[in-house]
Amino acid sequence: MYLVYSLLLVAGLVAGSPWFLYQALRHRKYVGGIRQRLGYLPLSFNLDGEPSIWVHAVSVGEVLAVRPLVSALREHYPHLRLFLSTTTMAGHELARHVQDADGVFYFPFDFAFIVRRVLDVVRPKLFVMVEGEIWPHVLRECRRRGVKSMVVNGRVSARSFPRYRLVRPFFARVLRDIDRFCMQSEESARRITALGADPARVAVTGSLKFDAAALPAAAARGRDRVLRFFRVPRERVVIVAGSTMRGEDLPVLRAFRRAKSVAPQALLVLAPRHVERFDEAAHLARGEGFATVRRSDLAIDADPRADVVVLDSIGELAQIYQLATVAFVGGSLVETGGHNILEPAVFGRPIVFGPHMVNFAEIAREFLAEGAAVQVQSARELDEVLVQLLTDPVRRARLGAAARALVDANRGSRDRTLAAIARLVPAGRGATIHPFRVVH
Repeated sequence: MYLVYSLLLVAGLVAGSPWFLYQALRHRKYVGGIRQRLGYLPLSFNLDGEPSIWVHAVSVGEVLAVRPLVSALREHYPHLRLFLSTTTMAGHELARHVQDADGVFYFPFDFAFIVRRVLDVVRPKLFVMVEGEIWPHVLRECRRRGVKSMVVNGRVSARSFPRYRLVRPFFARVLRDIDRFCMQSEESARRITALGADPARVAVTGSLKFDAAALPAAAARGRDRVLRFFRVPRERVVIVAGSTMRGEDLPVLRAFRRAKSVAPQALLVLAPRHVERFDEAAHLARGEGFATVRRSDLAIDADPRADVVVLDSIGELAQIYQLATVAFVGGSLVETGGHNILEPAVFGRPIVFGPHMVNFAEIAREFLAEGAAVQVQSARELDEVLVQLLTDPVRRARLGAAARALVDANRGSRDRTLAAIARLVPAGRGATIHPFRVVH
């Protein structure tokens, strides 16, 4: 079965090579990390061959989610090195700023001979996968070397569950190589069990994103520097449209035009999800007749002299949300599954999102049930809701307070996850073990 998987992987790489080449030439993707993706890490990466914990976080969202856990691992496992891998360039760039990591590298292609090269250098005692990336050869090679492995902040979405079921016999075999599954919700726990995970290894630990949304004040102060580029007067309305995907920018810009009918001095901070779309977003905003500037061109300690600021940076959106009079969370007007609504929630901001929230389904349902967010079904409804919220400060305050209360009530996933890790790899002095639920 593993041979068939390897052949399919080769076929996929060959079939996708024109797309990879285009991305490399057009956006410089995959070029910088190609040696690392082939398993060639510099010997200096772990010169003395020290044992480590290897954490894999695919992209920006996963890196942001796992930061509080990485900090806890550094505290409780001081005798182990801590390495962080990513798949995307944006994730890699953000991971380089995670101070508690000893090294950052690109995740290798999932071929056994490549994986062995990486393991020879990284020398992990524990391999941690964030959310849903499961790679058969990596897990198999870890098992052969006695390396413990686990999924943290795990989820199985309604969209991916049917696809996994199609290959359940093979997938169940792969899942047997994972020692612990720390899942975000009961629903995801049931799904991973249905796909073949041993119920005794499955725990519901909650979402790390709740803990990541409220990092200690000392850590947050350094990131607050971005706010110096947004010295916005208290009376100026700010709409933050975060993590927008292709197909959402124009509806947002047109809703913003409607919003300016009730708040003429309003500012829109438009934050495309992907780096390669920064130019496109700025072009669209100018095409709609708005005075537009990029975040990288803003003057420090000044109110932006523009209608629209395109946030052409990585890792700053979470802090920008605290400026929002209203926050729209993208990836939800188009069918890409939605993005993280907890980042504006931690600042007590009123949140709006579209109909497509499959990637955050459990959290979205909870927010709606508690009156902590507003869901719109169309671009036209987005126009209407923005105007309603901008003219109703009482409703904005009520939504924001409910959102912040939900974040506060759901913290604790980091400690539960750390307890599960400690059962696999004994922690250093000072670790605290907390109970967690096992799904049968």
